[in-house]
Amino acid sequence: MSDAEARAERLAVTFTVNGVEKTVETLPMKRLLDVLREDLALTGTKEGCGEGECGACSVFVDGRLVNSCLIPALQVEGSRVDTIEGLARGGELHAVQRAFLEAGGAQCGICTPGMVLAAVDVLRKHPNPTDEQVREGLAGNLCRCTGYMKIFDSVMTAALAIASRDGEGAA
Repeated sequence: MSDAEARAERLAVTFTVNGVEKTVETLPMKRLLDVLREDLALTGTKEGCGEGECGACSVFVDGRLVNSCLIPALQVEGSRVDTIEGLARGGELHAVQRAFLEAGGAQCGICTPGMVLAAVDVLRKHPNPTDEQVREGLAGNLCRCTGYMKIFDSVMTAALAIASRDGEGAA
């Protein structure tokens, strides 16, 4: 196949990634995960299973937590995509990222980006979460390094930090 033929099969998709509009030419069924990692060099989002079972590839699409390994990139046309790279603002880690470091919730790093985004999602829905809400909110994310207790502790630590900072608890 010639270069011209290969290009003819590609389609342009325009979406906002971490606040910056991007246009990428991609194959019709190329996964969002692969576009983020290969075309945009946003390698914080990880591939764990490639089947939507582990949560390592979690990103926000229009504010909804999704597994980027299951979404063709063309489906995010016009959408807002937020990855782990976009979570820190102004050179400072997000409260959830800090809590994962402080409470030992980050281990090998494969699941951590997805876990952190899932934790942000939990805290947006439940600013003062119960243990059950944390467990349920992280149920789609697998970690093979820990017994999950440090991860759960990290989410609770972040909830307290956000509540004390904001006085209202919004993630």
